[in-house]
Amino acid sequence: METTPDRMGDPLAAAYAAHGRRVFDVAYRMLGSVAAAEDAMHDAFVRLSGRELRDIADIRGWLVTVTSRLCLDQMGSAAARRTAYVGPWLPEPLVAFGDAVDPAVQVTLDESVRMAMLVVLEQLTPAERTSFLLHDVFALDFDAVSEIVGRSPAACRQLASRARRRIQADDERPRFSVPSADARQVAERFANSCRTGRVAALLEVLDPGVVGEFDSGGHVPGAPLDPVEGAAPVAAILAGTTATPGLEVEVVVVNGEPGVAFRLAGRVVAVVVVAPIDGRVGHILAVGNPDKLAHLVVR
Repeated sequence: METTPDRMGDPLAAAYAAHGRRVFDVAYRMLGSVAAAEDAMHDAFVRLSGRELRDIADIRGWLVTVTSRLCLDQMGSAAARRTAYVGPWLPEPLVAFGDAVDPAVQVTLDESVRMAMLVVLEQLTPAERTSFLLHDVFALDFDAVSEIVGRSPAACRQLASRARRRIQADDERPRFSVPSADARQVAERFANSCRTGRVAALLEVLDPGVVGEFDSGGHVPGAPLDPVEGAAPVAAILAGTTATPGLEVEVVVVNGEPGVAFRLAGRVVAVVVVAPIDGRVGHILAVGNPDKLAHLVVR
């Protein structure tokens, strides 16, 4: 981003320090893209720089409103582009390496930022997604949501309710709800099996009904373009991938959940979220599209 605190005047820098995280939180959940969220945040602060800050009673509310409108404008065209996307679409991951607690530092973690949740949100209409996120996650009243979405408060209430029902129907929490320590242990077992590169080791940690989805965007030769079901085929694909010489495997935190990062020559080449079921890996969401990993820097 070009607009950073050290390049702003003091009042604008203070606004950035106080509200930048909140603005990014909104934009990332609406767009599922780190780069697009940063662009929206940048645009919002550029617009703020052209205003007299002391004339704005609620700077945070102003920024959230402007950012939400910018994102809403983008969501329609983004949805159209994703219909032509090669293979499964997954959001850009937020990853904490090593002992870091907060992925990407600037994002606040809750259930709405989980990879599986963002996939469900992607299936909503832009108006449904915006109404649900702004009301249910960011606690805006429907009068405020109405001004952003351009529909009546009653209509926005219905949009949020419809989104909520869709999320409750599709969300995986009931099936994969496990203590975080257990989820971490499953992620560590999965990482260890990947380090061996052996099918037998992978089969021990994969649930028989495991489903694997890999977002390559068409940039990874041989990557499956449809979900792969069953332990044997998933293990075979993983074994072929993890046999790459020099591949490093690390347990990390991905969007607040235990996951695994794969690095080659110091560059992150894949990020995986593993959802446990009965002590094994029941669902794999893997991002290997290099465009979606470019923001990840291992310190």
